[in-house]
Amino acid sequence: MALNQSPPVMILCGGKGTRLRDVTELLPKPMVPIGKQPIIWHIMRSYASFGITRFILCLGYKREEFIDYFLNYHARSTDITVKLGRNRSIVYHDISGEDDWEVTLADTGQETMTAGRIRLAARYLNADDRYFHLTYGDAVADIDVDKLMETHLKQQKLLTLSAVNPSGRFGEMTIEKGIVKGFSEKPAICERHINGGFMVMEKAFIDKYIPKERDMFLESEPIAKATADDEAAAYFHHGFWQCMDTPREHQLLNELWDSGKAPWTKWWNRNV
Repeated sequence: MALNQSPPVMILCGGKGTRLRDVTELLPKPMVPIGKQPIIWHIMRSYASFGITRFILCLGYKREEFIDYFLNYHARSTDITVKLGRNRSIVYHDISGEDDWEVTLADTGQETMTAGRIRLAARYLNADDRYFHLTYGDAVADIDVDKLMETHLKQQKLLTLSAVNPSGRFGEMTIEKGIVKGFSEKPAICERHINGGFMVMEKAFIDKYIPKERDMFLESEPIAKATADDEAAAYFHHGFWQCMDTPREHQLLNELWDSGKAPWTKWWNRNV
């Protein structure tokens, strides 16, 4: 997919991450580091590997941490030369490959639920953005974003969800012939698929399923209504997927990164 044709990525970053409380007392969960960079950088880097470099971050809890990080991104990640005095200037040395990223930091409210954040941040979609990528700021995967988009375009539904097979502490999806039919409660052992959070959403989904007058979680009423209308397709991802909800999962992701073989970096060196 050509760069100028790529839809943006909207990333839900506003939650408090209470299950990771030992770390998120100081940082919002998407800013918790894996190695030297926050997990949101790893997610963005994965999308950028597919030529998608326009990002809309839906902020809420501790939004100032995101603002500080991105406003000072090059100062934190490269050597710099600062000239002081009246003619003050800054030279950044060895600018990284993230130089073409466009990041919109959208304040979507401290307590707003996920569906409300999407509607508020949608004002930063371009007029010709018929659809956009949507994900959460707390999970990494080696998902093939091109194939995810191909599935979305082929199925012609308002929403495409990524179907993954992790442990059994998530609500499962029922899928028939590539169409999501419903969700069940969290089982003791996961024998089917859950929503891995890497999604493609048509702009029309917002007007149809996310009302202006009522705040709600995307994961409840909007997706439930879309599944009832057969408007939710599934892309099956059989590779690596891991969220970061607990201190143990945070430790696991850092161990994988430190090993030099982090599975979610599979596509990072591909030629777009």
